[in-house]
Amino acid sequence: MGSVQDISSKTDGTTTLGQEFTKNVIQSMGPNASPRMREVMSCFIQHIHDFARKCNLTVDEWTAAVKMINWAGQMSDDKRNEGQLMCDILGLESLVDAITYDQALKSGKPVTASAILGPFWRADTPTRPNGANISSDTPEDGQLVYMHGRVTDAESGNPIPNATIDVWQASTNGLYEQQDPNQKEHNLRGKFITDSYGEYSLYCLRPTPYPIPNDGPAGKLLALLDRHEWRPAHIHLIALADGYKPITTQIFDKDSAYLNDDSVFAVKEGLVVSFAERKNDPQASLELAYDVHLGRCI
Repeated sequence: MGSVQDISSKTDGTTTLGQEFTKNVIQSMGPNASPRMREVMSCFIQHIHDFARKCNLTVDEWTAAVKMINWAGQMSDDKRNEGQLMCDILGLESLVDAITYDQALKSGKPVTASAILGPFWRADTPTRPNGANISSDTPEDGQLVYMHGRVTDAESGNPIPNATIDVWQASTNGLYEQQDPNQKEHNLRGKFITDSYGEYSLYCLRPTPYPIPNDGPAGKLLALLDRHEWRPAHIHLIALADGYKPITTQIFDKDSAYLNDDSVFAVKEGLVVSFAERKNDPQASLELAYDVHLGRCI
């Protein structure tokens, strides 16, 4: 077996398990593994074994990494995904998002650019009427924005009625509502259903930059890497409609700091937006128009 026979002598007299061992691990998958599972896991096993060999990874280092992964799992729940946050600061989620978006663009249809989900999305966000204000207690330093737009078919340009726009954002103190006991449940969150013209609308806050949490493994890893923890000002969106591929994205304030060095590498040029002055609206002094273009499922 490879685990016994594949012990190669190195020039310094030590030994290591080589490629034959890795090959045996890959070939241990049974005949009922799906083709895609076999493809992905074969590639993963090959690369992670090569990584360990190239870095001369020690048992102590591997154990520390496993503890950090376990810590992320222990911190995660339906309100915060620390494991996903660790993937974010390593750029992995943004890379996977870019690969997925590039595949969508192969159809030649100008769908809205995607971005990472992030760790603070909630599945139980309530549906609100168009024009509702998602800011329950607007902070004194907050600026209310009237945000509106249309959801359309990327190919035909036709409006898509009954599409869902799921919106969430942090408050001006840099905290999402599940992080902050002073915010009401589901503050700065809402799902909105487009009307017969494909239009949606809501009031929200102009977003502000904030640091990602430093109380978990993601924050500790950033410190070990000597990197800052700041994200540029952004609003999260998910757009869903029957018969269309969903889009998860973020939109970024063009006047924000950290656009060029986002700690999770999520900023794309097509997602940077401008806020305009809004007149004759007692609720909001700013306005943001943002349309979403969805591609049909193939």
